[in-house]
Amino acid sequence: MEKRGNPNEFFGTALVFLTAFISGLAIVINKFFVVKIDPLLFTAIRAFFIGLIFLGVSLFVSGFDVRRFKKVSWKPLLLIGIIGGGFAFWLFFAGLKMTMAGRAAFLHKTLPIYAGILAFVFLKEKITKKQLIAMGLMLLGLFLMQLDKIGTEIRIGDLLVLAATFLWAVENTISKKVMLEKESNWVVTFSRMFFGSLLLFSIIFLTGKAGMLLSLSLQQIIYIIISAAFLFLYVLTWYWGLRYINLSKASTILLLAPVISLILGAVWLNEQIFMLQLFGSALILAGAYIITRIKSERRIQEI
Repeated sequence: MEKRGNPNEFFGTALVFLTAFISGLAIVINKFFVVKIDPLLFTAIRAFFIGLIFLGVSLFVSGFDVRRFKKVSWKPLLLIGIIGGGFAFWLFFAGLKMTMAGRAAFLHKTLPIYAGILAFVFLKEKITKKQLIAMGLMLLGLFLMQLDKIGTEIRIGDLLVLAATFLWAVENTISKKVMLEKESNWVVTFSRMFFGSLLLFSIIFLTGKAGMLLSLSLQQIIYIIISAAFLFLYVLTWYWGLRYINLSKASTILLLAPVISLILGAVWLNEQIFMLQLFGSALILAGAYIITRIKSERRIQEI
């Protein structure tokens, strides 16, 4: 069990805060690049090349000792890729076509609820009252920020987005589990991106969309490269940070992303900020402060 003041705890928390900042920044940057690309193709291409990069990182960290890969538990890693890197994205984009973008964004941000439950049950993580209060404040703040975009009508797309969000929570739980069992976060990241991309490309070919690969314009390729750079930084900081802190804590910190997007949008794009958004942001920041005061613990001795 980690002690208060553990440098790994601070390092992991800082990395996940950086993940939230990258996520919030990416949302604003995407507004500068309005380029129509099929979302599955877009995601598959990014994931494939990022997966190859992390394969290289994994080899470098292991001293290019390929024999170490024979000792890797590939079954759970393959599952991480299929669930989080493949099926979850497929369901999310399918659901996005059938519901409102604002509602999908809000439903996606409910991930800490499912991640917290799964972490408590399967990872034996200790979830304190302070952590529950922080999560409640941040979710309430998010709800207020998205209130005008959520709507009330329940749609099939909502269920698909929720299913995707739950699968990402499952994937994160498995990822944390294999890292607790001393698997490298670099190998986990490679597996998530690479195996997930293979599944997405399979779906693209089976649905007859393979021809789109040859019809990408220069503008689309540039956008893919820029977006891939942000995704690379996102998964780099997320899985590296997740190695050192609880999944429940890490997933809650990600709720800071909308606040970062709100601030950057106001500064760079002169977007108007409304009173509910300010109040919601204050709640999220208050919850984030509480989260920083909580150490990552498990209810049993760590492996």
